[in-house]
Amino acid sequence: MVRLHSLRPRPGSRHRVKRLGCGESSGHGKTSGNGTKGQKARSGGSIRLGFEGGQMPLIRRLPKRGFNNAAFQKRYAIVNVSDLNAFEAGTVVNEQLLRESNLIRGHFAGIKILGEGELRPGLKVEANKVSASARGKIEKAGGTVTLLEARRIEKVETDVSSSGANSGPAARAKRRAKAKRKSPRKQRE
Repeated sequence: MVRLHSLRPRPGSRHRVKRLGCGESSGHGKTSGNGTKGQKARSGGSIRLGFEGGQMPLIRRLPKRGFNNAAFQKRYAIVNVSDLNAFEAGTVVNEQLLRESNLIRGHFAGIKILGEGELRPGLKVEANKVSASARGKIEKAGGTVTLLEARRIEKVETDVSSSGANSGPAARAKRRAKAKRKSPRKQRE
């Protein structure tokens, strides 16, 4: 029978402590298992991942090919329907309120409401995206959903009608040719 006084660790699970810097006879004497001299033998001396001693590293020698969509992806702050139970009935739930209640934080393109959990009160939700199940649960609880547009930088379009036929590559070429003809030249005599 096992008693508290008879408990022992499993054989092989405990090892003798590696005593470093305790002289030649310790079994790890002189260099303490760090080899001989050099960068790796020093305390705090380590070589970063991918470093090849100053030689051009492999990651920089290989050509970079292909397209990566990561730079163009939009990241949305995710809020579940169950998280909205923290608000009272009739409250307008928007980005500002969600930030104040610490349900969302950081930078993102917009807010997306997902349908995980149950919703009690009838809320007025303003979000950029709402899943079908979340919309159903919000409306079933007597709330409303207002979709907002995602944040983006819009290009200002120039009014083509004001410039008329004077815009475009053909018109620019005509203007350049006309300017060349008008430029003063030295008269040869």
